[in-house]
Amino acid sequence: MSTTPTTETRRKSTAKAPRRLWPRVLIIISLGIIFLSAVRVVTGADDISSSGALNASLALAVPIGLAGLGGLWSERAGVVNIGLEGMMILGTWGAGFFGWQWGPWAGVLGGVALGALGGLLHAFTTVTFGVDHIVSGVAINILALGATQYLAAVAFSGKPGGGETRSPSIDDMPSLSVPGIGDPLGDLEAKNWFLISDLAAFARSLTVNVNALTIIAVALFVLTWFVLWRTVFGLRLRSCGESPSAAESLGVNVYRYKYYAVITSGALAGLGGAFLAIVASSSYRDGQTGGRGYIGLAAMIFGNWRPGGLGAGAGLFGYTNALQLRRGGESVHALLLVVAVLVIALAAWQLRSGFSRSVAVAGSIGVLVLTWYLLTDEVPEDFTRMTPYIATLLVLALASQRLRMPAADGQIYRRGQAG
Repeated sequence: MSTTPTTETRRKSTAKAPRRLWPRVLIIISLGIIFLSAVRVVTGADDISSSGALNASLALAVPIGLAGLGGLWSERAGVVNIGLEGMMILGTWGAGFFGWQWGPWAGVLGGVALGALGGLLHAFTTVTFGVDHIVSGVAINILALGATQYLAAVAFSGKPGGGETRSPSIDDMPSLSVPGIGDPLGDLEAKNWFLISDLAAFARSLTVNVNALTIIAVALFVLTWFVLWRTVFGLRLRSCGESPSAAESLGVNVYRYKYYAVITSGALAGLGGAFLAIVASSSYRDGQTGGRGYIGLAAMIFGNWRPGGLGAGAGLFGYTNALQLRRGGESVHALLLVVAVLVIALAAWQLRSGFSRSVAVAGSIGVLVLTWYLLTDEVPEDFTRMTPYIATLLVLALASQRLRMPAADGQIYRRGQAG
């Protein structure tokens, strides 16, 4: 008797997958809120789950998430995009110039267009000419930095509020709030009740003064998941990153889909740059990306080349960055307890598959961090500034064993070559 699943069985299994996803996400979010609430009560660091910290975390996560989303599109089609940083830089200048001239929405379009131009250049060199992906990406980063510095000096020097390193100010993007619930939720949050106040803070951070560009960014995550995993277009694009020769044998124009993916990648990174210029600082400034393109790439790898995991990685960096910017030592000290418990829990979970080097490393790190928390009352200021980067490296190191990149990612492909 054959055990091969029928076509109808596979269809039913595929149809059930989306329905199982959302309950799982809600359970994870609920457990996270309960955990943070417990840590807040134990440590007395009320800011770790406040609506202000959560709202700031979302704002700090958006440009990283958009850069990582750009990397996801590119690498799912088999093209490594180290040039995300440069495309973000182009996006900041495009947003600064067009936003100053014609308003913030024009700035968004300008940032997307300049980022897409960087993506087109990367696709041209890697897909058409077969240049090594890393070499092309590094070249774009260098070129974008030099080009924007020159263009800024030409376009903004002598202008009111502008100069060689910054554009004149850009009007603010609109922020949206759900009417009638901000004050009641704020009153509940102020009572510092276990879980109830934390739930109120979480709801308030998502419903009060949320920037319109943040909402668009969240929608792009959902849209990316739908397009890449629920459409024929997405299946063909992902096949180019897994086995381009097999895709070509089935009639897929591999070059065209790689171009689509890399240009979209640049546009998303440019949108992340536009967010920095318009929302985060209200003007273009030289060096304002601060390496977020590289961090977005790390978040994408942490997320296993999937939108949900990428969002979690970007949120982690945004959250740790928000804590160190708001109250520094007190919140970061409480964060030590969060990290210790999570790392020890991860080691215990990995132990189910048998003792290994990663289990020993994770357990040792968890115990060391817990000891640090118990023996100290504060965290040095220099370490506080490093917290987001250390958290990113720690999570990447501990999650490395479960990662699976697209099979043909980074490979040079020539039309007609054997698989």
